Amino acid sequence: MARTSFSLLIILIACVAGASSASTFDDENPIRTVVSDALREFETSILSVVGDSRHALSFARFAHRYGKRYETAEETKLRFAIFSENLKLIRSHNKKGLSYTLGVNHFADWTWEEFRRHRLGAAQNCSATTKGNHKLTEEALPEMKDWRVSGIVSPVKDQGHCGSCWTFSTTGALEAAYKQAFGKGISLSEQQLVDCAGAFNNFGCSGGLPSQAFEYVKYNGGLDTEEAYPYTGKNGECKFSSENVGVQVLDSVNITLGAEDELKHAVAFVRPVSVAFQVVNGFRLYKEGVYTSDTCGRTPMDVNHAVLAVGYGVENGVPYWLIKNSWGADWGDSGYFKMEMGKNMCGVATCASYPVVA
Repeated sequence: MARTSFSLLIILIACVAGASSASTFDDENPIRTVVSDALREFETSILSVVGDSRHALSFARFAHRYGKRYETAEETKLRFAIFSENLKLIRSHNKKGLSYTLGVNHFADWTWEEFRRHRLGAAQNCSATTKGNHKLTEEALPEMKDWRVSGIVSPVKDQGHCGSCWTFSTTGALEAAYKQAFGKGISLSEQQLVDCAGAFNNFGCSGGLPSQAFEYVKYNGGLDTEEAYPYTGKNGECKFSSENVGVQVLDSVNITLGAEDELKHAVAFVRPVSVAFQVVNGFRLYKEGVYTSDTCGRTPMDVNHAVLAVGYGVENGVPYWLIKNSWGADWGDSGYFKMEMGKNMCGVATCASYPVVA
C-alpha cells in the first residue's frame, strides 16, 4: 500500500466523522453515506495488506477509531502482528476473572519496549520520603473519598511521547490545591518543569519526581500557566517568565515511605496527593476494576511513573486507591484507574507528596 493513500484516507475519515457527529439528519443524510463508504474503503485497504484473518477486522476498526497512520505496508503488517499479540493478552487475562479487566486502547499496537521508552521515566530515588512530615490525627476517616465530587480535580491531560509523567502529577496536585484555596480553576505548565527543573534532580522527558518539582517551584518563584508556557512534549530551553506565574509553592509535605495510613489520611483530609509506582507490562491496557500485580516491585528504586491519588474506596470487597493518570481521557476508566490498597501495591506509597500553595 502506498504511503500517501493510508494517510489521506485516515484524514478523510477523521474530518467526515467529525461532521457526522454534529449532524442531526435522518438516515438519508449524504454525509453519513460518505462516512460508511470511507470506513468500508479503509477496512478494505487494511485487509488487503494484512489479509482476512481472525483479528484483521478488529485491527482495521481499531486503526480507524484511534486515527492510526501507518506509512507503509510493512509497518501495517508489523502493527497488526503486535495488535494480535496484545489482543491475545487481553482475552487471556479477562478469562481469569480477576479484579480488573484489560481492553483495547490506543497502545494496542505498541510493544512493551516502545511503551516503556515513550511513556515511562527512569526509576527514581525517593530519598525525600524516607521520613515524612505529614501529621496524622485521631479523626475517623471516611469510608470513601473522591475529590472529583468537590470539583477541585482538573481535567485529565495527555503527556504524549515524553516521559514527563512527573510534571503532570505535579501540575495535577498544584491545580487541585489552587482550586481548593482560591475557588478558581487553573491549568499550569508541564513544559516549564520539563525545560527548567533539571537542577532539582529532574530529567525532562527522561523522568523526575513531583517532590523535587515542588521544591523547584518553591525556590524558582512560581510556575507559569499552561497558556503562557504551552506543552510541546519534548525537551527544550527554559523560557520561564515571572510575569506569567500562575501559582507559587510555600512548602511541600512528604508521606513517609510506604506508609499507606499516612497517604490515606492525607487524601481523606487534605487534598489529592502526588504518588509514583512501577508500571509493568499489561497495565498499559488497563480498562477498569481494581488493579493488582504479583510482578511489580515495592521499593523506591522500582517506581517509573508518577500520577495523582484523588480518592479511595472499596469495590467488590477490595480496597483501592482512585488515581488520575496522564495518558489521555480515552485510556482506562476515563483517564483514571483503581489500584489495590493495603499492600503498597507496585510501590504506590513510596514517593508520595503534596504541595502547599500561595
